[in-house]
Amino acid sequence: MPLPLLGLRTVIYPVSDLAAATAWWTSLLGFGPYFDEPFYVGFEVAGYELGLLPDGDPTDGAMTYWGVDDCQAAVEAALGLGATVHTPASEVGEGIVTGTVRSPDGSIVGFIHNPHFRG
Repeated sequence: MPLPLLGLRTVIYPVSDLAAATAWWTSLLGFGPYFDEPFYVGFEVAGYELGLLPDGDPTDGAMTYWGVDDCQAAVEAALGLGATVHTPASEVGEGIVTGTVRSPDGSIVGFIHNPHFRG
């Protein structure tokens, strides 16, 4: 059964220097983050999330997250089609659940259930 994707929701950039990356994105966008903590910085850009993740691996590149109704089910569906777990589905706060898999060709595919998304 195909997995219903609800559309793009989030792009997260793994960064090695959170303060420098936050300053750069603030200058580029012309406004600061709405969420700024040592473990994650989030900007709201045209109704979507642009995130900076200090403990991510920059060699993974930017990670795109597709909206789903059930993140754990989406990860399991992808695993059933030959993907491998990149990061397990888990709540990251405020009812938001994310998880990523590596597709059989090695691409990282992200899933997110965000009950606060207004799209």
